[in-house]
Amino acid sequence: MKKILIAAAAASIIACVFCLARTVSEGRFNISGTVTVPERLARMAEADNNSCAIIVKNEADVPVAIKRVVNPKFPLEFSMGEADLLTASVDGALKLEVQINNHGQLGVVKKGDIFGSVDRMIKPNDKNITVSADKTLGRVQLARNVKGNFFRTAAR
Repeated sequence: MKKILIAAAAASIIACVFCLARTVSEGRFNISGTVTVPERLARMAEADNNSCAIIVKNEADVPVAIKRVVNPKFPLEFSMGEADLLTASVDGALKLEVQINNHGQLGVVKKGDIFGSVDRMIKPNDKNITVSADKTLGRVQLARNVKGNFFRTAAR
């Protein structure tokens, strides 16, 4: 009787290890978080016909998952699951980037686009990720309501 119980316990442990290994090899993917935009870029980011692309890349900078939101409002809550994957599975550390534009081309940053990324690597099941889209390509504007400015005072 004792041998049967020990064999059953060993079989249970082996089955659990097999299930765990299968879960890891399937590359379970489920991340969530918030995209924020600083106040100075909010009006540009929330303009009509803009899209916000949340892009997850592997360590080699190859996109493995993409989610698009048309006409986003910020702060934008997001969640990505296996339906958003471009590959069969995801392993290892990942990078998360965001691009906000009105031309729809990903990976091509044009004048007026807003973009940003998480400053650390993420895992396939991370939650509460905060990514700030705080960079832009566009015309430089001086701060308002500031006495003098660098360009006017630097030449003196």
